[in-house]
Amino acid sequence: MRSIWNGAISFGLVSIPIKLVNATESHAISFRQIHTEDGGRIRYRKVCELEDREVTSGEIGKAYEDADGSMIPITEDDLSHLPIPTARTIEIVAFVPEERIDPLQMDAAYYLAASGAPAAKPYTLLREALKRSNRVAIAKYALRGRERLGMLRVVGDAIAMHGLLWPDEVRAPEGVAPDTDVTVRDQELDLADALMDTLGEIDLDDLHDEYREALEEVIAAKAAGEAPPENPEPARSGKVLDLMAALENSVRAARESRGEEGEEAEVRTLPKKAAPRTPKETGGKKSTSTAARKAAAKKTAASPKKSTADRAGKKTAAKTTAKKTTAKNTAAKSTAEKGTAKKTASRRRSA
Repeated sequence: MRSIWNGAISFGLVSIPIKLVNATESHAISFRQIHTEDGGRIRYRKVCELEDREVTSGEIGKAYEDADGSMIPITEDDLSHLPIPTARTIEIVAFVPEERIDPLQMDAAYYLAASGAPAAKPYTLLREALKRSNRVAIAKYALRGRERLGMLRVVGDAIAMHGLLWPDEVRAPEGVAPDTDVTVRDQELDLADALMDTLGEIDLDDLHDEYREALEEVIAAKAAGEAPPENPEPARSGKVLDLMAALENSVRAARESRGEEGEEAEVRTLPKKAAPRTPKETGGKKSTSTAARKAAAKKTAASPKKSTADRAGKKTAAKTTAKKTTAKNTAAKSTAEKGTAKKTASRRRSA
């Protein structure tokens, strides 16, 4: 990788010679402007608006445009007297936990390559110190004529530096959030959690630029004199009227795309704590799940009544049987007593 800046990391009294190389690259396809009638390139020329003529690079200088539109010339000599102690040095000023850095501040990323064998030992020392402390280094450096802020962290066996915006360059999110009070219900959060769980994690290496691939196919077809391939139009997202229905459908679609089809997957779509939706939420129609729950509730409510009636009937039948048995026993006892009395009277007459 070609270096774009040579200098040194200043780590207290330790100096580490390094080379700065870009850590990222753009794969975006760029276009040229042409004259549509004949395909000729459209080029920009640097013209002095006072003399109306093209000027060379040696005739071009810098100026600051004042509020009234007047130009204040700034020469290289003026800039050379500015205090930029970090012109060739990445000066570490602090070590902080990585979570202290707001991602909004992050800018371009670079790798810091050790410059020569003597830099290997102090380079490795700084890398291992950052690893063991679980912190990142905050540094100042100068690039392209201005002082900048950077963050040094360990990436694999290398030290990377992220350019940081100065804190006053990050705008506050005023007027961005909705200015109305919105209440989010627990069942809506449950469905949102279910959707996040269903989408799950992904290996970022599997992601690719589908637009660029389609554009490359168009360019290849045009270069070969063929008609460009037709790509299906992306589905247009409509206005969400029923948030709960949209979340349920999203969970169902996500699970089906992962092969979790069928009734079981559909049942798992509903959150554990989801409350039944009202007719107003479902457009005046009761959902299937709501009807099923009500039917189950009615069945459960009816079962105790039936059981009570059965128990009452059985108890009444038992009482009737007991009365009949008692009556039979009483009649038998009475008959036996009468027989005994007759026998006693007969014996007395015989005597």
